[in-house]
Amino acid sequence: MAKTVIKSAGKSTAKPAAKAAAKPAAKAAVKAAPKAAAKPAAKAATKPAAKKSAPKVKAAKKPALKLSMLKPSVNNMTVRVFARAAGFDAAETDAWGHTRSPEYMARNPAHLTPMIEDKGLPRGVLWESCAIMQYLANKHGLEKFYPKAPAKRAMVDSAMFYLIGTLYPYVARATYPALGFPHYAGEVGHSDAHPEKKSEAQKAAMAAIAEPLEVFHSFFRDGKPFIGGKHPSIADIRLASTLEFLAVIDYALPKWAMEYVAAMEKKLGQAYAEPAGDVRGYIAYVKSQANAQR
Repeated sequence: MAKTVIKSAGKSTAKPAAKAAAKPAAKAAVKAAPKAAAKPAAKAATKPAAKKSAPKVKAAKKPALKLSMLKPSVNNMTVRVFARAAGFDAAETDAWGHTRSPEYMARNPAHLTPMIEDKGLPRGVLWESCAIMQYLANKHGLEKFYPKAPAKRAMVDSAMFYLIGTLYPYVARATYPALGFPHYAGEVGHSDAHPEKKSEAQKAAMAAIAEPLEVFHSFFRDGKPFIGGKHPSIADIRLASTLEFLAVIDYALPKWAMEYVAAMEKKLGQAYAEPAGDVRGYIAYVKSQANAQR
């Protein structure tokens, strides 16, 4: 009797206990598993979305530039075009009638425009259009306008110096009488020579323009859209601006030169068109005054 009772008691008590212990544990494990899996998934889904939806990008500040200039001048047009094309925040001051004032002369004894002001300069100011563009391009790393590679930079420098030393003196001699600009010292137009001599010098200068102009076409551009290649360089800005003055004497630009100036304006957009508009407006005014006096 004792053996029978012990076996039946063992069977009757062991099985329910095992089942009771196993079932709640299994249920708890099943219930807990979805929660544990759901939480990381929810976090993974929400965190990256929050980061992507609110990106903060700080707008780059444009370099400030103080520029004293004269709107009718192509020398000034050069820097005005460059400043806009390069993205400077230029504060322009019209120096018309003020370049020989004591205040201006104290800073710029050469009484020239364009002139920029910059604390980084030894004397605080800099004039001469080409020097200004070179300085700003170097300081701000504007390689597309002024390449760093020595050979490419040499060609840009050579084009600018050739323009200043050879082409521009012809252009000035040919156009300044019509523009009403003061002539350079040493020029026939600045002297007391007979008007016929001055007229002869002007005509000779007009005839001489064609040769250096062709040098820019055949040598410096050499089949490229611009002296700088696919993008205008500071030499291109200086050349295109210079060619604008020739309209005052109705100079017949060769086809390539007309296409070149049009390509410059198209490439640079308003950066070129706005300063060029001031020069063209002044030329139109001068020509209308000359026609009225005839």
